[in-house]
Formats: sequence, structure tokens, C-alpha cells
Amino acid sequence: MTYTTEELIQILEDELRASWQGERVLLSASKRFKDPVLAMMLGEDKISKVYAYRDFRDQIHRYQLQHRVSGLVWRECKFQGKSLQFRELHNQLICVPQDKEILKASKDAVLEFWRQATQEMNFWRVRKYLEPLSVQQVEELANDAEWLQIEAVRQELYLGLCWGRPEDCHYRWAYPESGCDRIAAAQTEPRSHELMAS
Repeated sequence: MTYTTEELIQILEDELRASWQGERVLLSASKRFKDPVLAMMLGEDKISKVYAYRDFRDQIHRYQLQHRVSGLVWRECKFQGKSLQFRELHNQLICVPQDKEILKASKDAVLEFWRQATQEMNFWRVRKYLEPLSVQQVEELANDAEWLQIEAVRQELYLGLCWGRPEDCHYRWAYPESGCDRIAAAQTEPRSHELMAS
């Protein structure tokens, strides 16, 4: 019997808890950590916990690929009385080949929710600064993205314009092969943009 996505998430949560409670030890952890100053500050115990969990998570990722177990979970976004359920990658799992196609297939539904929820709002591209955008510019940027993500914060809605590898799109080191630009929608200038900037 193959484990489900939900079972793999529970296994990872249990393993993380066990690692942080000191029930997992990786004896070679200090040899992997290349910064001796940080190693002394953190201590071998903490380094061991991190690497023990990372090694276990890598095994789960190999299992996912071997058995084609999806890394996607269902999420719901609620904003101003509207609601959308969509799929996104769980932060401890990876995408298997069919997952990215599922993310791409949800693009139209996410974009339609965005359009309905942000009528009469102003738009900004979120970078180190806020760049005002027109509705047309938002549409063009959204059309260029491979898949979309959406997040509600207070009275603001954020649209993620994603491309590349879903596992890497939120890391700056992956740019430009993978990335996720953010568009903010708000009545006035967004206040949560520093939290949402990647």
C-alpha cells in the first residue's frame, strides 16, 4: 500500500517532533556543516537535529517520486465574502511530474477569483518597493506566469505569479529559472507587503 500525501505530511511532522526532542541523532552532522564558528554557536546537538530531519525528508521526497505521491494540498482563500479552494505545494514536500500540470490547470480559477475579489482596488507589484500597476498590466503579468497563488492578508489580496520549479519558486537563489513575483491589491497602499515579499 502506498502512503497518501496526508500520511506523508503526518510522518514528516512526527519525525520533525522526534528530531527536535532529541530522539534522532545524526553522528556525522558536524562534518557536513562547513562553518566552524556557526557550528560552535549552534552546537553539535542542534546541527544533528537539523541534518537528521533533512535526511529523513530527502527519503520522503525519493518515495514521492518513486510512487508518484503528490506534494499538493488543498487550501482555501477567503477575502471579502468570497472564497476559493485551490491546490498548492506543501512546504515540506516536492512536486511529482503531474503536480505542476495541476497547478497550471488551476490558473484560470485563481485569476477569476482575483478579478472578482479586487474590483475597485488598486494594484502594486511588490519588490523592495511598491510599483503601481494598471489592471491591464496585472493581466499581462498573470498571463505570462505558469501558475498562480493567492493569499489574503487583512484588507489586502496578494497574487503570486509563479514559474519554474514549484519547490524553488520562493527562493531568491533560484531566480531567474524559478520565481514568484507578487502583486498586491488594496484600497490604499498595502501595509502587509513586507510580509509577503519574497
